Amino acid sequence: MPVAPPPAVPLTDWRNRMREYLLTAPDHRPQSWRLGGTLTSPSAAMRASLGAEPSPAAVLIPVLEREGGPAILLTQRATGLRHHAGQISFPGGRLERAETDPLAAAIRETTEEIGITARFIEPLGFLPDHLVLTGFRITPVVAYVRPGYTLKVDSAEVAAVFEVPLSFILDPGNYQHVRRELRGFTLDAFDLRYGDQLIWGATAGMLRTLHDTLGAMGS
Repeated sequence: MPVAPPPAVPLTDWRNRMREYLLTAPDHRPQSWRLGGTLTSPSAAMRASLGAEPSPAAVLIPVLEREGGPAILLTQRATGLRHHAGQISFPGGRLERAETDPLAAAIRETTEEIGITARFIEPLGFLPDHLVLTGFRITPVVAYVRPGYTLKVDSAEVAAVFEVPLSFILDPGNYQHVRRELRGFTLDAFDLRYGDQLIWGATAGMLRTLHDTLGAMGS
C-alpha cells in the first residue's frame, strides 16, 4: 500500500515557532561554529588546519508558502563557478568589503542570484555559523518569502532552482549518515537525497541544523 504523505503544516504556525526557536541575532563566537556539512564544533586543531581567519559570508534559507505545506527553496550552483561549482546551495555569498550585516548580505545576494527582492523577504531568525573548507564562515538566515515575487535567475551563478518540502527536511529518516576525511580528521556528516538531487556538504549541514533546531517544537 502507498505510504500516506505527512500532514501539511500550517505556515503561520511554523513562522511563529521558527521565531521562537531560531537565534534572534547572528552568533559569531568560535565556540558556536559548526564545521561545514558535519554536526561537529571545530576544535582548536581543526580551526588551525583551516588556515587564516575565515571570510564572513551569509546565505538565505527561504521558506515558501505552498498548498501542501511550507517548502525550502534551494539552488544548484553554475558549473563554471570557482567555489562549489554544481553543488546544491542556498542563495548567498561573501560579505562585501563595506558590509557588516549578514542579513543585508544574504538579501543582496538573493536578489542578485534569483531576483527575489527585500520587500518579499521576512527574516525569521538565524542558525549557528558554518565553516567551509574554502575559507568562509557562513551565517544562515532563515526567512519567509511572501507570495508575489518573480524569479530572475542569474545563469552565470545559478544553474537551477528547486523546492524541498519542510516536512521532508524535518523527517530524520531522510538523512544518511556518512563519514568524510577532512584535512586528516574523520568527521560524521549527513547527506540528504531528494529526487535526483543529492544535498551534501555545508548545505546539508545547515538543513540538519534546522532540523535539530525545530525538532524541539514537537507536533
